[in-house]
Amino acid sequence: MVEEQVELEKIKEFIVKGLEEDVKQGDHTSLACIPSDNIDRAKLLIKEDCVIAGIELAKHIFKHVDPNAKIDVLMDDGTEVKYGDIVFTVSCNSQALLQTERLVLNSMQRMSGIATLSRQFKNEVADLPVTILDTRKTTPLIRFLEKWAVRIGGSSNYRDGLYDWIMIKDNHIDACGSIPKAIQKVRDYFEANNMKLGMTVEVRNLNELKQTMEHGKGVVTRIMLDNFDLDVMKQAVEIVGDDYEVEASGGITMETVRNVALTGVDFISSGAITHSSKSKDMSLKIIK
Repeated sequence: MVEEQVELEKIKEFIVKGLEEDVKQGDHTSLACIPSDNIDRAKLLIKEDCVIAGIELAKHIFKHVDPNAKIDVLMDDGTEVKYGDIVFTVSCNSQALLQTERLVLNSMQRMSGIATLSRQFKNEVADLPVTILDTRKTTPLIRFLEKWAVRIGGSSNYRDGLYDWIMIKDNHIDACGSIPKAIQKVRDYFEANNMKLGMTVEVRNLNELKQTMEHGKGVVTRIMLDNFDLDVMKQAVEIVGDDYEVEASGGITMETVRNVALTGVDFISSGAITHSSKSKDMSLKIIK
């Protein structure tokens, strides 16, 4: 319940700021052209095949500007839609409808692009025991929307930010001095702050892998193999065995993800799901 409330607060804040950016003192075109009590009905029309995402967000946006808005959802988030499909219809105050049009479309187009790529990544390895993860390579201030879209597409979220998972990466290792030192620093930090988080250590070669395995017992959750060749990755998976979770990362694309999964890693993280997705085309058209 608490998590749901936090998400609702994030959504409301996003809507308020999104409308402030676009509307400010008022949608003068609609205010000038359309009577304030006018009601219209519109449809969300798909103009490009995709996995649709953002319908629930759109409902919140419409209800924010017109509490009496009526949304008839014809397809759910996560549905694979095709050109010409109608996802939902909405009846609400005409001025409110036109104020929200761009916020709804921009959000849904972006989220649908991510959901589509997320689904494609998942489908590539659907028959293999591996989980596809996103990363923090998201658009500032709308990470929660982009990670929502990843889930709608069927892949999984990694950490939400720097605050909910420990990840010792190359820069941490180099700044701290070594992997053993960095791991010990985290142990000390956990003890001093009476806390415990999941923890990943990024390794660049088999020597660093062995250091992590030797010093990480009881604190390291997962070992990330960064930019490993496939043959070395297979060797690393065999070395780790069941002692730690194993993750592959580093420039993984749709073309390479299956071969990476076949090495036996437990997780594959790819920033491409969010940073390389393409917004999908759709429009909101008044029905007359």
